[in-house]
Amino acid sequence: MTSRRRTRVLIVDDSAIVRRVLSGILEAEPDIEVAGAAPDPYIARDKIVALQPDVITLDIEMPRMDGLTFLDRIMEHRPTPVVIISSLAQASCEAALEAVRRGAVDVLAKPGGPYSVSDLKGDLPRRIRAAAQSRPRPAEPASSSPLAGRRPTARDHCELIAIGASTGGTQAIEAVLSGLPADMPPIVIVQHIPPVFSAAFAQRLDSTCRLRVREARDGDPLRSGTALVAPGGFHMTVERGASGLEARLNQSPKVCFQRPAVDVLFHSVARAAGQRAAAVLLTGMGKDGAEGMLALHKSGAFTIAQDEATCVVFGMPREAIRLGAASRVAPLDQIAGSLSAA
Repeated sequence: MTSRRRTRVLIVDDSAIVRRVLSGILEAEPDIEVAGAAPDPYIARDKIVALQPDVITLDIEMPRMDGLTFLDRIMEHRPTPVVIISSLAQASCEAALEAVRRGAVDVLAKPGGPYSVSDLKGDLPRRIRAAAQSRPRPAEPASSSPLAGRRPTARDHCELIAIGASTGGTQAIEAVLSGLPADMPPIVIVQHIPPVFSAAFAQRLDSTCRLRVREARDGDPLRSGTALVAPGGFHMTVERGASGLEARLNQSPKVCFQRPAVDVLFHSVARAAGQRAAAVLLTGMGKDGAEGMLALHKSGAFTIAQDEATCVVFGMPREAIRLGAASRVAPLDQIAGSLSAA
């Protein structure tokens, strides 16, 4: 019997220590092979041609050519799933999110501070497997309008919108929020993302959307025209307090290997808002969010799953569709229109 081919990974990082750590984590996985490593993009360029890796891990800050420039060349000449492995410095976080906009499929933090080697051991193999199943997509032109020609179908009197995503989700969430008007109901967002990157992600969304977007704080009231992003490392739930709906944060155990987890958010929204809620499940590997979306659907909420053709990874929406949890299956460029009021 022929064994299944292992996923071949090329590691690109100027730090020998980081290359060694990443190689050690990946080589311990039976279905992953480290095909090679390179200390800079020029050496990596030749190794990509010679080794034809399935996935590339890429640092942002490197000698001779920065990671963003090299990523542009990869996407132009040999589109390959790229996972960004970046430091937690603010500038690096912003550059890593820009890399996702330019076609990288995921971003992870280098060990240090709140993100340890043990965290990386848990996350890196899963992210590599997801990347291997993905379809890298360049950014949509900024002038494109997701609202053009769309017929809104969201429920009248919607009190709250919840959005969940994983691999490829930062770009997908930006596409959805950029197509929404400023007077939308409150929005709560879970994106599988490491600590610190979530704050940079929220800031980026705030700069590109008509909505106000920021990272959630425990006890934040949910306000119209504002979207809250769950901080990396924290579950986010929605509860109904004396003055209305509010966001709560906790560090209870991971769900579906994730914290924040979409299921945790969606189940809480089903309890707090029920039929007065809408929910969207976007691109991502695994099944996080599917059970929560089913609970929302059963409560009468309006639920949308992104379609396969526009997903970077179809895993999470596919599981929701399989469970019968989606009121509608829609391409990415129609989701904003489905959420907007007429």
